[in-house]
Amino acid sequence: MTTIEAPRSPARPARKGVNWEKWGWIYMRLSGLVLIVLIFGHLLVNIVLGDGVKQIDFAFVAGKYATPFWQIWDLLMLWLAMIHGGNGMRTLVNDYAHNKTVNRILRWAILAAVVVMVVLGTLVIFT
Repeated sequence: MTTIEAPRSPARPARKGVNWEKWGWIYMRLSGLVLIVLIFGHLLVNIVLGDGVKQIDFAFVAGKYATPFWQIWDLLMLWLAMIHGGNGMRTLVNDYAHNKTVNRILRWAILAAVVVMVVLGTLVIFT
């Protein structure tokens, strides 16, 4: 029977700080679960329980946004969906954009798009 020799180089020290990739992975799973509830609740109330797509007009949306419950519901759906999608796009860019400059430009473009859409969507919901 042979023995295994000890490695020639010492083990790497443990990495310090926050593991952002791990927390991004956890966020994607949790936000996906919450989004399933929010989206199907949204579809149920807007299409199934009412008169269908025919009823949705400016007055219907304005009536819904007159109550804080639906404002918060749609705000959560907007924020979770945009951050979820932006994080997914960031993951794709990290996987496929190997050029460091292109990677950085694409990640900043994704961040800018997500921030603009979240700000504009939030303004629409509350004004």
